[in-house]
Amino acid sequence: MIELLRFDFMQRALIAALLVGLAAPAIGTFMVQRRLALLGDGIGHVALTGVALGFLTGTAPVLTAVVVSILGAVAIELVRARGRTSGDVALALLFYGGIAGGVLLISLAPGGSNATLMSYLFGSISSVTVEDVWVIGLLAVAVLGVVTVFGRELYVLCQDEEVAKASGLPVRFLSLLIAVTAALTVVIAMRVVGLLLVSALMVVPVATSQQLTRGFVSTMLLSMLFGMISTVGGLTSSFYVEVPPGAIIVVVALAGFVLALGLGRFVRRSRSQEFSHEQQA
Repeated sequence: MIELLRFDFMQRALIAALLVGLAAPAIGTFMVQRRLALLGDGIGHVALTGVALGFLTGTAPVLTAVVVSILGAVAIELVRARGRTSGDVALALLFYGGIAGGVLLISLAPGGSNATLMSYLFGSISSVTVEDVWVIGLLAVAVLGVVTVFGRELYVLCQDEEVAKASGLPVRFLSLLIAVTAALTVVIAMRVVGLLLVSALMVVPVATSQQLTRGFVSTMLLSMLFGMISTVGGLTSSFYVEVPPGAIIVVVALAGFVLALGLGRFVRRSRSQEFSHEQQA
């Protein structure tokens, strides 16, 4: 680990990985609870159009990805809420439109090619700049701030939307807030994990912690820990193996889920046996 810190690009990448590992599972907990696990995938595809638009216009791809991702997230939430089409169809439209738009725009950009999008699709540790770290840091603070300030209201909404309405909560605003925060998280993670795999980092650590905890807050906190372990562990492995970091980060996260699944079953079986012995006694 000390060897990695000798390289400036690895220092920047590790800072970005820690921020991503914190922010993605935090908002992912609410998305999983509300059964919107695939929302990150849809927004990730739309963000690809934003990245390509940045290359086409000569502006920062991260900033254009933020704008386009937020617009896409708001659109999908409004379509879903108004019931004009089902949620999965709306997500499919985002999938196809985002990929098509990204490929089309990057081909029109001066000197652009599909290869230009590779680092955004699968992540690239060597391309994380100081500016990227600052942008990722600011966006991560925004995401964690939303979770901290509106956490209780979002929890009620994710548990039961009808109860949230009856309680007088601004359901439409909170739903849009989840979508916009998810869009910011996608942009945060795209330089480290990649747009095609970012949703996994929102979902897998949460699913892992659910195997070991029951409470909502404990699930979120543990998923954030698993998220940091996955990003840092995968990033470190990618440095030595020389493959895109996104794939290894997701593999590490999935390995953690398998371990937690086995451990969770073992603990529950042990508790069940102890309870049976107590009943017999």
